Amino acid sequence: MAAIIIIRQGYVTVPAARDIVTLPSSMGCLRISRVGRSNSASSSKNSKPLCARDISPGRGTLPPPDNPAEETVWCGERKGRTVISGDSYVDESMLSGEPIAVHKQAGEKVYAGTVNQKGAFHFTADKTGADTMLAQIIRMVQDAQGSKAPVQKLVDKIAGIFVPVIIGIALLTFGLWCLFAPTAGFSHGLLAMITVLIIACPCALGLATPTALIVGIGKGAEHGILIKDATSLEIARKIDTIVLDKTGTITEGHPRVVNTYWHTETTEARKIIYSLERLSEHPLAEAIVREFGQETSIPVTGFETIPGKGIKGRTGDETYYAGTAELLTDNGVILPEPLKQRAESWLKEAKTVVWFGHSTQALAIIAITDEIKPTSLQAIRQMEKIGLTVYMLTGDNAGTAQAIARKANIGHYRSGVLPHDKAIFIEQLQQKGARVAMVGDGINDSAALAQADLSIAMGKGSDIAMETAMVTILSSDLLKIPETIRLSRLTVKTIRQNLFWAFIYNLVSIPIAAGILYPVCGFLLNPMIGGAAMAFSSVSVVSNSLRLKRKKISLIPRGNEVRIEEVEPINKKVMKKRFTIDGMMCGHCRAHVEKALNSIDGVKAIVTLDPPEATIEFTDKEFSLNELQQVIQNKAGDYKLHDLE
Repeated sequence: MAAIIIIRQGYVTVPAARDIVTLPSSMGCLRISRVGRSNSASSSKNSKPLCARDISPGRGTLPPPDNPAEETVWCGERKGRTVISGDSYVDESMLSGEPIAVHKQAGEKVYAGTVNQKGAFHFTADKTGADTMLAQIIRMVQDAQGSKAPVQKLVDKIAGIFVPVIIGIALLTFGLWCLFAPTAGFSHGLLAMITVLIIACPCALGLATPTALIVGIGKGAEHGILIKDATSLEIARKIDTIVLDKTGTITEGHPRVVNTYWHTETTEARKIIYSLERLSEHPLAEAIVREFGQETSIPVTGFETIPGKGIKGRTGDETYYAGTAELLTDNGVILPEPLKQRAESWLKEAKTVVWFGHSTQALAIIAITDEIKPTSLQAIRQMEKIGLTVYMLTGDNAGTAQAIARKANIGHYRSGVLPHDKAIFIEQLQQKGARVAMVGDGINDSAALAQADLSIAMGKGSDIAMETAMVTILSSDLLKIPETIRLSRLTVKTIRQNLFWAFIYNLVSIPIAAGILYPVCGFLLNPMIGGAAMAFSSVSVVSNSLRLKRKKISLIPRGNEVRIEEVEPINKKVMKKRFTIDGMMCGHCRAHVEKALNSIDGVKAIVTLDPPEATIEFTDKEFSLNELQQVIQNKAGDYKLHDLE
């Protein structure tokens, strides 16, 4: 029989008369602690793992305490747990990839490996062990990786033929000299045979592929593209279809406030919404708190959370509400027409709308969304320009998926997709003859990454995605993907050039080494000269490979890479310092911080997001760290400045 489990923030517990099972939800592992009759938590040294065989489908109790388990158990699965009481917000990004936590209440399913964010609830465990979603993902990754055949290198095929052919030509040369030149045939034939073997030594052929691959992989690393092996670099040029995960790949990967529309804006109203949301446990409240972080908190009394609708609280003699439109209308709050119209337009753009108002009228609406990365649209255009068909997969709803696809100019998308669905979709494309690359950043993408012909992980994503992927983009910038394809094409082109010159060299030099010119002009190639020629061929192949370092893999210049700055007078004293910045999450954060610093007279600042640093030039006087921090706090928000030098 299964245990009835209580889940609190970050942990799962299974109550019984003498036992409590606790679990960090992010790990999903049940451990049993002896606590006696008091039901209070014991020390970790008394913890014992609970075996999978001790929990079975249905509702029941834990095994007796004198039957301790020997191993840990991963409980729950895609439809394996049911909430029986309480409610909370659960982070299901491991499965869906979506950053916004999902509200769970009685009768709804919760899954193994997902993380409880707020609140507490009871649920039943229906299935365990090998039936869990985590176990299914692991099996799918292993099956997909095991089904791939290694790529056969062109040079491997040639090498098996080249060496015996050259030995045959050398012996034939010796035999022909002995046959057609009886007097000096033996000495000349022996000399010619040795020269053929020396000059045809396949050093250039052996260097043709590895030198180009080494330079290509190194160039990728210089541009923040980590390529796991030579096979990955070789496959990339053949890709004709690319599948993109939405959250964290096309979008930033975290919700933030993108629009605020006030019907009646006052300093007091801004302080109230900030103070209300600070007390909320809802995941979207964090985005609002970040947006209004510069406001001063004021006391709120009678704070209350209305599950699924929002929050309310009192300040002074007035009650304020923040949440859905339904929350406000249920409490008799009037929604002004301008706010309604603006909210409808935001909802069509797949933005989440939070209403704010007092007991008589709505005061403002706030739009929250997971914004598209600044470079995503440009990157998708580049992919289509080089002949790739682009698909988007997301676990989000159809409306949001359609809005993001429209903004990103993606013609093919699929919504409501779970991890195994992504892998199946890629397999279907492969069955149609497509060479598929998958780009993702989460645990939920790992099975699809393993199934794809080329797997690309975002460097800011999960470890399992990067472990599964053949290529990792350190900056998580989609513009690096067209660069990866171009780098692959340039590298393979260089390999073919190397092979061509290696074969042309042998095609010309072997007949001369064999003595084909001797009957015409009496010239017979010296083995020492043949050795020098052989070395020169290797040098030429290496030199051609090194040319790849000077090739440009960026298809078009990026707008934010070049800064045009006014030249300072030569005799003007300039002091330059570097600082690190904590708290920047996106390009807008960077812009806010840079704008705040440049508002100081005598300061010129350049702020970068990756790495999160500020380079500041002081022309009149040097400002202290505290002075700079105060300006950022007042004008940009809650970002922390630290001395780097």
